[in-house]
Amino acid sequence: MPNVMIRAKNNGKLLFYIAKKDQEDEIESVETDTEEAWGGVVNLTDGSQYYIDPISPKPKFPTTLRFKRV
Repeated sequence: MPNVMIRAKNNGKLLFYIAKKDQEDEIESVETDTEEAWGGVVNLTDGSQYYIDPISPKPKFPTTLRFKRV
């Protein structure tokens, strides 16, 4: 379960970054993305998928979270 840093870009998109792999990509979609909860399956623009149990309330970005690869 890698630690992932997520931050918001100027265009409003979220950036997904895994430091140990030096992997950086935009988040294409998130299964649950509301003000009350955020998480589930996260799809990246490169086709990768990661999972995090939904967090309530939606976290403020930037933040570091632990994800599982799907």
